[in-house]
Amino acid sequence: MAHMGDVLAGIHSTWEFTTDSVLIRFERGIRTPKLFQVLGERRIPYEALSTVELAPGGKRGTVVLRAVPREGADPLLEAAAGQLKESSDPYRLVLPAEREPLADRYAAELRAALPPEAAKPAQDHLVAAPSAPQSFKAYDGKASFDGTGVGFRWFWTGASTAKWKAGDQYFPVGELEGVEWNSPEGPGGHLRLRPRGAEILAEADQDPASVVFGLGYGPVYESLPFAASVLEAVRAAGPVRGTEGICSAPAPQPSRSDPADVAERIRHLGELHDAGLLTDHEFTAKKAELLAEL
Repeated sequence: MAHMGDVLAGIHSTWEFTTDSVLIRFERGIRTPKLFQVLGERRIPYEALSTVELAPGGKRGTVVLRAVPREGADPLLEAAAGQLKESSDPYRLVLPAEREPLADRYAAELRAALPPEAAKPAQDHLVAAPSAPQSFKAYDGKASFDGTGVGFRWFWTGASTAKWKAGDQYFPVGELEGVEWNSPEGPGGHLRLRPRGAEILAEADQDPASVVFGLGYGPVYESLPFAASVLEAVRAAGPVRGTEGICSAPAPQPSRSDPADVAERIRHLGELHDAGLLTDHEFTAKKAELLAEL
């Protein structure tokens, strides 16, 4: 492989090669995709790659060096499930066409450094996901991840009646079996958690284990790193015996809530109660839960 410290600088990112990995550093310019800016840098072990490709770029006068990760090696791409736009692919290095001979040399050396099992799916994640804590605002609630569990706190302006009746949610990673990310750049964008043994509802806006994206809510550069971070933690936790069918518990409140926010949420509960969507018992119980946050 190339000598340690060798650097190949391209558009939006720079690759630094070491004896066992390539360190990808992303630029922070205004033209750099926001996902790259959020990622900052990523170290990709050669054992995480299946092959390396060199092809003409989409723009005239450019070539693209692309490292192709093994299936299951990178939680970010596993969560993306092929939905990333080409321009947001963190494994692409766009170079001026005159640097093609140099890029071809690096591609050949990278291929030579790949392990014998490069063509096989990875048994474990070999590339680190963005670290916790992570959070973002979806259309119907705020999602937060502290490294051990995922919390959903509903917005009265966007959450469905089903979610309001279920209440804010908290899911320990040990009780999850997977994460589903549907890009906000396409129809039906959402992030859905998959609790072990729980029924999966067809519509994300009715599922308390999901948050729904929308215009300006849950952008790729926020929601995808979140999904990858959760997925990595779920995979590391593995199955937990005896947790099948356990329902999610209300999200713990680490600090007191804003009284104005609580008052607004109680007002919304009152509207649901007046409309006959909450029983007297449900309204009283939910109101008590909110008052307990003060």
